[in-house]
Amino acid sequence: MRILVIEDTILLGEAIADRLQKLGHGTDLIGNGRQAADWLRHQHVDLIILDLNLPGLNGDALLAELRQRRNVTPVLILTARDGIDDRIKLLNLGADDYLAKPFDFGELEARVRALLRRQQGYAADVSEHGNLVFNRTAKTVTINGEPCTLVNREFRLLEIFLGALERVMSKEELTDKLFNADETPSANTIELYVARLRKKLAGSSVHIQTLRGLGYVAHVQSSENTP
Repeated sequence: MRILVIEDTILLGEAIADRLQKLGHGTDLIGNGRQAADWLRHQHVDLIILDLNLPGLNGDALLAELRQRRNVTPVLILTARDGIDDRIKLLNLGADDYLAKPFDFGELEARVRALLRRQQGYAADVSEHGNLVFNRTAKTVTINGEPCTLVNREFRLLEIFLGALERVMSKEELTDKLFNADETPSANTIELYVARLRKKLAGSSVHIQTLRGLGYVAHVQSSENTP
């Protein structure tokens, strides 16, 4: 999934971005609030991780501006403010969650998972799709109870498809969700990832169909139609 980290403390921002990239997310890092606000006019992400004390435009103002633009991207606030009034203000401005500094990276990952999961319409980290079970916490996939080993980006690609079942997704949209702005995947990168994922999902209820000239659509077959 595509995540934007807005954090002006370089070491912390890079640590967060690196952690998320290693989990397979396409992650961008911006350290200036005004630059981030302008960047988000032209880019779509699945989640924003937002520090409050930023140069250019502080996090409160950036959040308010996004919501005034009717940008509904989930926002996780990183803040040293931990008073109840501060938390109420942030939630009223449109924040979806907050995490007080200093924080544990394990908790950060859990909150990221929860926000992305809710955005896709799933109530729990484990979801069943016919004979395929997808576990976001453990980063595991099983088919008929047997493990299906996926590398990070294959796992994230499947996560994207499961969050958009029956919806056509273009190669460009998939590229935007899997890679950050500094990466330059080749024209056939998505084709290769989809082909590898499709091969590993053989025998599962989840099928990824290629629609020539349009992209891909994933759907779940009923058990009686699954090979």
